[in-house]
Amino acid sequence: MGLWRAGMTFWAVAALVAGTFANEFNVLRSPESVVFREGSWPIPGERIPDVAALSMGFSIEEDLSWPGLAVGDLFRRPRATVLVTVTGIDKLTLPQTGISYPVENAVPFSLDGVANAIHTLFSEETPVVVQLAPSEERVYMVGKANSVFEDLSVTLRQLRNRLFQDNSILASLPLNSLSRNNEVDLLFLSELQVLHDITSLLSRHKHLAKDHSPDLYSLELSGLEEIGKRYGEDSQQFKDASQILADSLQKFADEMYNLYGGNAVVEVVTVKTFDTPFVRKSRSILQSSKGTSENPFNIGYPYNFNYAVVFNIILWIMIGLAIAVIVISYNLWNMDPGYDSIIYRMTNQKIRMD
Repeated sequence: MGLWRAGMTFWAVAALVAGTFANEFNVLRSPESVVFREGSWPIPGERIPDVAALSMGFSIEEDLSWPGLAVGDLFRRPRATVLVTVTGIDKLTLPQTGISYPVENAVPFSLDGVANAIHTLFSEETPVVVQLAPSEERVYMVGKANSVFEDLSVTLRQLRNRLFQDNSILASLPLNSLSRNNEVDLLFLSELQVLHDITSLLSRHKHLAKDHSPDLYSLELSGLEEIGKRYGEDSQQFKDASQILADSLQKFADEMYNLYGGNAVVEVVTVKTFDTPFVRKSRSILQSSKGTSENPFNIGYPYNFNYAVVFNIILWIMIGLAIAVIVISYNLWNMDPGYDSIIYRMTNQKIRMD
């Protein structure tokens, strides 16, 4: 009886641990300047935006002790970061073997902080910032993305109409057990259409991938989760959709990596279900990133994470200027008036007469 209880306790703990680390963080493509180590270190779900920020060369408010991301080339940062979040499945069988890490505490996250940092630091260069959740009709674009992706289908009606056009993915994508007459299947296929349209539109504006400002693409795909709810996770439709999604994500990663000349990071996060519900305020496609926050108590605003950097730059420039003024003043005070210089050329005769 005691052995049976011990065995049941062991398997219960094992099942709990397996459920905790069932989700995955996959790195499909990355340049040589961004080094991800091989290992099975779990990454907290709430620190995934910090990994994206550090890989782009931005500083973060709290140190990240996760050993999966190594220190790469500080002077050559990637020109784009692409993060795709897939809900409804804990692991995808991707065609190419990349680097994957288990995700613990899979809480909802967003890259709003990274997007705001890019828009603040590179506002004059108008970088491309795209955040999409097609199934929820949530869209946020900043900079040149408003003009480049203005023809991108973002609403459910636009996505449905886009699928039945001549150049849609339905003409080349094998549907297998999926049906183009089912709304759930069309929602899943419309998300794949968005991936195809992003690479297609970006290939027409290749100059955006060659500028010096970093770009950010954050996509949330939940169509596979809806198929699992509709047909069941053991159904043939769910298996076919998982394989189609894995192939489409790998193709999307390769195309984005090539469009940026091999200098882009493409990551995929697969989450079965989030641990806590995520409440997020929707934003318009043309909304400015500068928001207004109410402060009825006149509380001082927190320091920006770049405060220490700016403070040190100003401090050492002032110290250098002070030292330069002292050295120049000392040399001018002790200069020999007999020298044939511009300063004493007019006073040489008067000194000699005296």
